[in-house]
Amino acid sequence: MTLLILGLVLFLGVHSVRIFAEPWRGAMRARLGENGWKGAYTVASLLGFVLMVWGFGQARMEPVALWASPTWLRHVAALLMLVSFVLLAAAYVPRNGIKARLHHPMVLGVKVWAFAHLISNNMLGETVLFAAFLAWSVLCFRAARQRDAAAGTVYPPGTAAGTAATVVAGVVAWAVFAFWAHAALIGVRPFG
Repeated sequence: MTLLILGLVLFLGVHSVRIFAEPWRGAMRARLGENGWKGAYTVASLLGFVLMVWGFGQARMEPVALWASPTWLRHVAALLMLVSFVLLAAAYVPRNGIKARLHHPMVLGVKVWAFAHLISNNMLGETVLFAAFLAWSVLCFRAARQRDAAAGTVYPPGTAAGTAATVVAGVVAWAVFAFWAHAALIGVRPFG
């Protein structure tokens, strides 16, 4: 569990600099230069990610159940994951109405992903992982909206074609992940 927590602190800590230390971030970018900052950010993120994955793998080998998780919550989680994948697609498909309306769909997608997994899993390691990501995404979304308001950011309007492409891309990505990639990468079949 120690490696999982250390990885989460490092990974989410690096990704929280804009939430808690925007002036320090600006000073470091000026000091290191854009490429130096991105390099340090990338190295710290990758190290945190590796520790988090390694620690999560260790936690799964020594499971500690916290509560009895009803089977029906897996179905709720599957539906929420469909929403999460559409939100993630909205971050990348240009001129979609979802991004125009919500402004930060990637962070919302992470929030829905974390919540879906938190309610459908009952092990200590999973609870630590998904609760940490849920807390981070709530704070990150709030900070991003505050930055937008302070800067007067205006997002371009979406189009029907962009929105339709977003939904299709999200549904296809969800299906590929739910029916194949989740088992191949994580070792768990969501519908099996």
